[in-house]
Amino acid sequence: MSENEVRLQKYLSECGVTSRRKAEELISNGKVKVNGRIASLGDKIKPGKDVVQLNGKKVVGKKKHTYIMLNKPRGYITTLSDEQGRKCVADLIHNVGTRVYPVGRLDRDSEGLLFLSDDGEFANLLTHPSNHIPKTYRVTVRPSIDDSQVSALSDGVMLDGRKTLPAEIRILSREEGRVVLNIIIYEGRNRQIRRMCEAVGLEVARLKRTQIGSVKMGMLKVGDWRNLTDDEVHRLIVSSK
Repeated sequence: MSENEVRLQKYLSECGVTSRRKAEELISNGKVKVNGRIASLGDKIKPGKDVVQLNGKKVVGKKKHTYIMLNKPRGYITTLSDEQGRKCVADLIHNVGTRVYPVGRLDRDSEGLLFLSDDGEFANLLTHPSNHIPKTYRVTVRPSIDDSQVSALSDGVMLDGRKTLPAEIRILSREEGRVVLNIIIYEGRNRQIRRMCEAVGLEVARLKRTQIGSVKMGMLKVGDWRNLTDDEVHRLIVSSK
């Protein structure tokens, strides 16, 4: 089998027409044609070149979307181009093979997990305010933090006349003049964590997103990207519904 060929029953299955087993049955019963001739079980086709028909109707292949995760460094803005000549995340995602767009955002001074995709429905599911997808951050604040500040962040603070949703706050470490927090929020307002911290008298020294939904960035190096696995995409979609 050449690199571009696939088995006919696999192609029918991937197009969402039927299961692979049912496709084999349809081929055996003469219901499938390739380039006008009745196909046989075991035939291979070249998607995009060969014309496949099922019961006289052309089978159209589904567009396979691209989903990637990027470990965004500080100093990059979450856009594909910038009139001011600032560094953009598009500068980091060479050789993806298609044009992908940021799903949500991280501000210029923040770093960590960012998804990009050419699937608009996927992007909408993850960013729509009503879906409350949890986002996890490792946040270094100065100078310290007390119980009242933790309670205020957990309960929600007023931003633009509207209270933020309850957040999960956990202290990871304390040193003189700095505290490292694990913060989980369930909405995505502009610069939300920085503004929440400012509202209770804390300065954010560093902010890194480490997880969205159940998908963690893991050991991905700063500035690198990788494709999301099918399981990761599935989990993100399920968690948003």
